[in-house]
Amino acid sequence: MENHKLRIESRLAQIGSVEEPVTGAINYPIYQATAFRHPKLGQSTGFDYIRTKNPTRQVLEEAAARLESGDAGFACSSGMAALQTVFALFSQGDHLIVSLDLYGGTYRLLETILSRFGVSATYVDTNDLDALEQSRKPNTKAVFIETPTNPLMMITDIEAVSTWAHHHGLLSIVDNTLLTPFFQRPIELGADLVVHSATKYLGGHNDVLAGLIVTKGQELSEKIAFLHNSIGAVLSPSDSYQLMRGMKTLALRMERHESNATAVAAFLKEHPAVDQVFYPGLPDHPGYDIQSKQSSGNTGIFSFKLKDARYVEPILRHIKLIAFAESLGGVESLMTYPAVQTHADIPLEIRDAIGVDERLLRFSVGIEHEEDLIADLDQALAAAAAEIEGGQSS
Repeated sequence: MENHKLRIESRLAQIGSVEEPVTGAINYPIYQATAFRHPKLGQSTGFDYIRTKNPTRQVLEEAAARLESGDAGFACSSGMAALQTVFALFSQGDHLIVSLDLYGGTYRLLETILSRFGVSATYVDTNDLDALEQSRKPNTKAVFIETPTNPLMMITDIEAVSTWAHHHGLLSIVDNTLLTPFFQRPIELGADLVVHSATKYLGGHNDVLAGLIVTKGQELSEKIAFLHNSIGAVLSPSDSYQLMRGMKTLALRMERHESNATAVAAFLKEHPAVDQVFYPGLPDHPGYDIQSKQSSGNTGIFSFKLKDARYVEPILRHIKLIAFAESLGGVESLMTYPAVQTHADIPLEIRDAIGVDERLLRFSVGIEHEEDLIADLDQALAAAAAEIEGGQSS
């Protein structure tokens, strides 16, 4: 059966397995070579120098493009390197419209680096077409969307925004890190370009740093290919191999991440110490209907807001199975305090306006048993309550 006709679970499991014709190796080999011999003057095997192309990286890039329904894929040395490559499409004086609730690293790149080169950004709720229209300027070149956003899980209607963007001659760029192509394929909904921090769910094991870009259309693909080679923040052969290995189990992992996150979010929603849970898999989430329309499932990450900020420190101290660490998307469960970690670079007034405050915790739910995760949270919340009540009584 041809690969493109297979369901996504089969295509993920088969990444690289039929690509090596000489030996028939099931796992595509790591070509740890920086240079490649030319048959003779004026001829090439298709591989000349590692920054431009490497056989191992090429297999990964082609797989990424197929999974995202794009035309070309580009593997980068990190998610931020992927973003820098994409943002290099823009020139001095260009303006971008960007999701309001944004990963802090993306905000830092835009505001402290790209701003020095004359690229500006306006941050809006990208699901509000009126807000998009009001933010559009004559020099606006693109809309950059996170959906779901990190950490408040805001949902954007990708098809509606992409249609609006194309009507005005703008690029539609989507960060698909949190859902992956297993659950959401923005290019099929009209996006021009998709970017991933592949360190997260695609790699899935907290052991590889990588980024991916997937483009639609020959012109855009050629532009990104030029920037990818020129900037040079490309993924190494060994990391390309490791990322492919992680992606082979993506379907299984995402299904477990989703089921665990749904169960844990439901538990926290009913806990007396919790004020609010931000998870698009819950029916009362404001983006639930849009998420259900454009995605086939939900991510394994969500945030929750405590009723009392005093709970934060003891919870992070008392969790045992869950690790207090700064990342997401791995098989191990991690909890993060966005206000002082992942979103510390976003100004306080912006954090407060969107709700990333001192009561908010972000939880990347791993693939452990859901009852063990709930038990760990339950005991940590109970221990925090005991400390707070004990302090009040004394």
